[in-house]
Amino acid sequence: MSHTHRMFSDRQDAGRVLAGILAPYKTQDVVVLALPRGGIPVGREIATALRVPLEVLVVRKLGVPGHDEYAMGAIASGGEVVVDDDIVRTMDITPEQLRDVTAREWRELARRERLYLTHHGTEIKDKTVILVDDGIATGATMRVALLTIRRALPARVVAAVPVAPRSAFRRFGSLVDDFVVASCPSRFQAVGDAYQDFHQVSDQEVRALLSPPAVR
Repeated sequence: MSHTHRMFSDRQDAGRVLAGILAPYKTQDVVVLALPRGGIPVGREIATALRVPLEVLVVRKLGVPGHDEYAMGAIASGGEVVVDDDIVRTMDITPEQLRDVTAREWRELARRERLYLTHHGTEIKDKTVILVDDGIATGATMRVALLTIRRALPARVVAAVPVAPRSAFRRFGSLVDDFVVASCPSRFQAVGDAYQDFHQVSDQEVRALLSPPAVR
């Protein structure tokens, strides 16, 4: 855990910073699980530095109709669903709306799984799982990802993100054995503020980062 505030040039840079902090895990049986799309470049750097496999956990936010960036919940590979009842209540979301959004996101999740998971499926039971994203904002996707991972009975769960608000330590502390954050700004606005280059990662980029490295 760390409270320094710093700026990253891009997601790769952030991944290298995290890899340095995560170096002690080199001795353990580790799998890096990254959340697409933004978590993949970060996770690739960590997996390369620790010389461990990089896997993808596809998670989709359930956006409030008309305010898609505002999460009322999330879903993950394997069927885990988390819904924030408070948001559903305050935003007057009907059961039909929730069902429609969830159905749409399951379709997108299935599409991404077909696209990204061409050669994977590493067992995570009894291993140390390092869950990586490019930052935590609302935390809905991180929560559903952690619940999904815990169901697979890993030995330890480590959440590693370049940037997160201080409140994230309280919210996720009970779900993880270790929580590694490289930058914890006192006034947190948006994840993108911590990066000089925070471009939208494309499916092509994800696939390139996931393909086995060329033999040199």
